[in-house]
Amino acid sequence: MKKHHRKYVDVARVDEVSTLHDVFMRCLPAFGGAYLRRTYAILDRAIGAGCPLTIAIAGPVTVSGQHQAWLIPLIEAGWVAYLSTTDAVCYHDGHRSLQKANPVFEVPIFTDDGALRDEGTIRVTDMAFEEKVLFDEDRFVSAVLMKPEFQKKMTGTELRFLLGRIYGDNEKKLGVQAGLLSTCHRLAIPILVGAPGDGSLFLNSMKLWAMKQSGLIPDYKFELDLHAEVLESCAYHYWGLFENPVHNLATLILGGGVPKNYNLQPEPALSQVLGLQNISGYQFDVQIISAPVTEGSLSSCPPAEAVTWGKVDRHTYESDTESTQADYSMVMPFVVKALLENRKRYAAMAEEMGEKKLFAKEPKAKGYLRSTNGYRLFESRDDLTGKLFKEMKKNRDWLMKTLHYPL
Repeated sequence: MKKHHRKYVDVARVDEVSTLHDVFMRCLPAFGGAYLRRTYAILDRAIGAGCPLTIAIAGPVTVSGQHQAWLIPLIEAGWVAYLSTTDAVCYHDGHRSLQKANPVFEVPIFTDDGALRDEGTIRVTDMAFEEKVLFDEDRFVSAVLMKPEFQKKMTGTELRFLLGRIYGDNEKKLGVQAGLLSTCHRLAIPILVGAPGDGSLFLNSMKLWAMKQSGLIPDYKFELDLHAEVLESCAYHYWGLFENPVHNLATLILGGGVPKNYNLQPEPALSQVLGLQNISGYQFDVQIISAPVTEGSLSSCPPAEAVTWGKVDRHTYESDTESTQADYSMVMPFVVKALLENRKRYAAMAEEMGEKKLFAKEPKAKGYLRSTNGYRLFESRDDLTGKLFKEMKKNRDWLMKTLHYPL
């Protein structure tokens, strides 16, 4: 019988370590803490390996201000290729962009919601804002969607890119902190939304469409191109596997639902549906979720289950994947802070000894010190989707056979 390799428990005192990296790696020996240690360690390796990182994030991250606390700092490091999130995250991102004073305030989780309704207050867990904020956002979104540049069929990534530019202009005018969409616009990071109809941003488009159908307005031509957006996500995955020098991808999944599925589906779309060869899933896959695995939803399934679908690499999942049961809002500020501290430490070392010597001594430093300009994939989307169309043409015979079934 083969003897398992033993990793003996060796811990350090928290008052003896000097970095958050060491806290994660040396002070979390067991149980839930060990899950968090492994999650952090995989992210550390993925970033050090230079892998483009995709992020799937569900939940009211913009209402709660988490985007400004830790998500945007993570994005600005230059490691993130694209985001998968919800229509609501993009809609609520605008609340802080349209007003000089932050409109969001705290309320108790266990409170009198009837009283809040009577006074016109909207609650999201322990975050709240006046109902007027929603009406202001609706008017803003409606006015934006009526602008000439929106009167065409476009992908949701283009919609959110254009919105990011407009939000950014307003943030500069008001002198307020940059939001998620404006940051992604500045860095040309695509934002994918798998369920665009499930949110208020699209509800306002529905209103304008219905007004046109009812004869209340003369014209409204905005339309989402879902086919093109899904293909675009596949083109980014294909780029990560074949054009990016690392030839691998990493993903960070925060919460479940549609953002998680949309983030994982390019691999089966490329291999199972389009029939392309040598398509692999993510090499690194870490998720922080609260759903129990026994509930049977995609939200709860671990990366190992995704291996059976091809969404996660068969050869690396035992060492490079982890699923941590936690509320990501409790741990991500510390994880991001530790990763950014690593980057800062490597940057100081590069300044002292030069990059060549540093990379020879600390290979992970090269991945950490990637350009903060990032991958700017949105700017390359036409080229990347065009290359994918060419690969499909090469696979014509296989694709044509998929059209026949004895109905």
